[in-house]
Amino acid sequence: MPTRGLAAIDQSDVRSAYRRWAPVYDHTFGKFVEAAARTVTARANCFSGRLLEAGVGTGLALPHYGPNLGVTGIDLSPDMLERARERVSKRGQGNVEALLEMDAMALEFADASFDVAVAMFVMTVVPDPARVMHELARVTKPGGKVLICNHFSVEDGFRGAVERRLSRYAARLGWRPEFPVETVLVSDRLELVSRTPVKPFGFFTLLEFRRLT
Repeated sequence: MPTRGLAAIDQSDVRSAYRRWAPVYDHTFGKFVEAAARTVTARANCFSGRLLEAGVGTGLALPHYGPNLGVTGIDLSPDMLERARERVSKRGQGNVEALLEMDAMALEFADASFDVAVAMFVMTVVPDPARVMHELARVTKPGGKVLICNHFSVEDGFRGAVERRLSRYAARLGWRPEFPVETVLVSDRLELVSRTPVKPFGFFTLLEFRRLT
């Protein structure tokens, strides 16, 4: 079930949307989010150990992770994962340990498996964002970091009006234009330590959480 107050999206909506997007993703939305992805990976590279990227998509961020991180990527879309695997194969990225088809709402990893967990541009497309946040907290080690980069909606002004109007088409779009930041501030295992606007135009925000002991 979707988080209360959010437009409903189910997994079939997501798979269908990203089946359409997969062939053109890198040259369309991928170009728009490239700067934000570089900001997030630069922050992730400040740490070391095992990293989980939830919603790895076509693997746009994978080349930017440093050798100090062993990366596991998961995604619900087999079409997007196919392109991520092709990217890794062409580049020979030895620090990418696995790319797996998996539901971010039900991660198939043991508790405290990762030092860092990353989710970029994912929370607006999953049926239950709160459940994803709880899962990311569960699989991150105490003291580890959870990095969330996403579009968060605003209530006022022209942008707020557009987001509310587009919200009725969320299922068709495969993502939610209306998505308040409070939606992801749900886990008592995670402490929010910073909130940083990122390019382009501050449209995305990087939230950094610390996994509490």
